[in-house]
Amino acid sequence: MKRFAFALCALAFLAPATSNAHDAWILPSATVLSGDEAIVTVDASVGNDKFYFNHRPFSLNNLTITGPNGKAVQAENKFSGKLRSGFDVVLSDDGTYRIAIASNGGIMARWKEGEQSKRWFGSAADFASKVPADAKDLTVLERSSRVETFATKGKPTTLAAVEAGLAMQPVTHPNDLFDGEEATFILTIDGKPAQGLDVEIVPEGSRYRDNLNEIKVTTNDKGEFKVTWPGAGKYWLHADTSDQNTSVPAASKRALSYSATLEVLPQ
Repeated sequence: MKRFAFALCALAFLAPATSNAHDAWILPSATVLSGDEAIVTVDASVGNDKFYFNHRPFSLNNLTITGPNGKAVQAENKFSGKLRSGFDVVLSDDGTYRIAIASNGGIMARWKEGEQSKRWFGSAADFASKVPADAKDLTVLERSSRVETFATKGKPTTLAAVEAGLAMQPVTHPNDLFDGEEATFILTIDGKPAQGLDVEIVPEGSRYRDNLNEIKVTTNDKGEFKVTWPGAGKYWLHADTSDQNTSVPAASKRALSYSATLEVLPQ
């Protein structure tokens, strides 16, 4: 099973392979709403089982909420507890809201000072001031991650393309998914089709069954993949990859990750 990119990249980069990496998700209370009082409560967490809080909260530092008019929406009642973070989103206008925790240009660096190993995690903007220019045995990995979900009040509206990192461009609207129906999505890297990328889709409730029951598909030369939903409920969708398209000259590789929580409704 593929794991949450930040943890996976850090462990692969800094230590031998291990099974202790965790997945991350943001979980909305609902994705399709109507009426004047349309509010979504969202949980954000990192853990071993999808949508079960058993490890640590997911930081909200890079949280963005984009309304149907393209403008930023402020989260309300934000908090971070021992096992989860959370916030409310008021859907004031009709249309689709993109709720995302995304980061591009994050850096993991490792080097030696004498016999002591040093490591640093931070932003590309801080790299030069935090890592010595003459660092010995320096290795640098750039990170790009997007974890998101979608909520619609009333009629769904078109979602703008994401031009940075690994992202999903819906063909089938993410709030128009139904049990037994086929949906089509496109994965992109920096706005271009992500070809031959493996995608994992896991239905909720994995803690309470012996098998993940994951769906595995691969993007075609247009970056497209299709899935026929086997039942109603919430699903965790994930893909990751790496390339050499770094923005920091010292970085030798960029690790990219994408995850989304989607809700499939009954017919």
